[in-house]
Amino acid sequence: MDVEQARERIAEIRAAGGKVSIDELDALWGALPPVRTEEILGAWRGGAFVTGHRVESLLAAANWHGKRFHSPTDVQPLICRDADGTLFSNIEAGKGEAGLWMVEFRGESTASMVYDGQPVIDHFKRIDDTTLLGVMNGKDVLDDGRHFYFFLERE
Repeated sequence: MDVEQARERIAEIRAAGGKVSIDELDALWGALPPVRTEEILGAWRGGAFVTGHRVESLLAAANWHGKRFHSPTDVQPLICRDADGTLFSNIEAGKGEAGLWMVEFRGESTASMVYDGQPVIDHFKRIDDTTLLGVMNGKDVLDDGRHFYFFLERE
């Protein structure tokens, strides 16, 4: 699978409601190019792929909106909406905030968000100029050995 095929398939999955297997997401991840930390600074709106991973329900319960990468050392990983619809950084659910690093994952160095208060790393790859594919990795995140996948769209 090449990059264009991966992009087209991700668009199809999203248009059909996001239901996909983690095996297919693993293959799509492998086809996409890495991204550098400085390329992803800014505010991003997030969404989950529907795989049955337990993190999907946790993010839905938290009213997850997305992420904000202010700088490599100032990252808000869980921007959520309160009952009034106001956006806030959910430090309690995220156990702090995060930083951006270049980290090797599956043999490639790519922009990765390292949580401050828990052993979790979100790795990112470029779908296109305004969209990223993310995969959550770390202790207590794997669900029967499966990673959690999500996407981010630049706001």
